[in-house]
Formats: sequence, structure tokens, C-alpha cells
Amino acid sequence: MATKIFVHGSGHKAASWNKTISYMTNNEDILCPNLSSILEGKTASYENLYSSFVKYCNEIDGQIHLCGLSLGGILTLNYALDFPQKVKTLVLIGTPYKVPKVIFSFQNVIFRFLPKSIFETMAFDKKNTFALGDAMKNLDFSGKVGNIKCSTLILCGKKDSANMKSAYYLSQNIKSSELKIIENTGHVVNEENPEALAKILSEYYSQNT
Repeated sequence: MATKIFVHGSGHKAASWNKTISYMTNNEDILCPNLSSILEGKTASYENLYSSFVKYCNEIDGQIHLCGLSLGGILTLNYALDFPQKVKTLVLIGTPYKVPKVIFSFQNVIFRFLPKSIFETMAFDKKNTFALGDAMKNLDFSGKVGNIKCSTLILCGKKDSANMKSAYYLSQNIKSSELKIIENTGHVVNEENPEALAKILSEYYSQNT
């Protein structure tokens, strides 16, 4: 049975998947790496983070099911493009196919005024959150997503207006994809509506074992 890897976003940690997993009917063989941990002390540039994620995935025997939210979705999308033979299925939740520069710039301005304590619940500390934001501002997979060949499920909360356009773009450009919009839910689907997400994922994996 292929291992499932659930990857959190920049605003959360691995524990953000706990409730979703608890509701799933087939919740064995699921790994939830903490992105800060797999960096092993390196600065959180996108290059360092992605290379650490590649190493993490490549150390797992056989094919893998990848599921990522936001930043986690970007990492899993990137990996599926680079290692198509390794990825059995791909689930992208609230994932931008390219980084929205205006939103990122505005977000960084807000982050500068937040106390360091706020970042304790996020994936990275204040310094590394800025380093990652600066390193990601030119990411753009729009010319590559059509190369995804594996079964792909694209999810977006109906209230996640920032990523809705991207969800439709991905569904239109990835041939073997399916799009589902989750009602009454914003961006952080795994925490805002874990039961609904668990049902969708359980059904998807039962059909793609």
C-alpha cells in the first residue's frame, strides 16, 4: 500500500491534520512531516525547503500519495512535476499555481508588525517566514501543470476567494483532475471543516489504492 504524505501550510504545523485523519476511514500509512523539522536547521528559503522535501519523499519506498494545503500544495505540485514516476495521486488544497505577488507583499508588511510570539503556532519563526516569502515571490507553475499525469484531486473552500481562480485553472489544465468546492469553508480546510475533508479524502483514496 502506497504511503500517504499530508503536507501543512506555512501558517500551521503537522498537528493541523490530526482531526481530519481521525475522521478518515482509511487512515493507516499517513505521514505528516513538520516542514521546519525536515529543514534540519537550514534557512527556510524555498530552495532549501523543497530540496529537504524531495529528500524526505525519496527516502520512502515505493510510490506515494501526496496531499498538500497552500504551501504544502506548492511543494507537492513541484514534486509531482519533478518525480512523476514516484507520485501515485496528488491532492491540492487551496493551492496557488503561481505566487500572487501583491498578496504576498501585503502579507509581509503585516507580518513585520506582528510580535515573534505570533509565529510560534506557524510553520516557521518570524525570520524564516520572511526568508521563505522572499524566496517564493517568483514561483510560477502555469506553464508546467499540464505535465501532471497522475490522478489529481483539487479542493478549495468556497470562502477561499484568494485561491478559487487557481483551483479552476488547475482543474482545467491538469487532464486527470477533479475539482471539488467545499461549502461553508475558507482556506484552512483541514482545521475549518475536517470532517468534510476526511470524507472526501477517504472516498478518493478508496478509489485510488
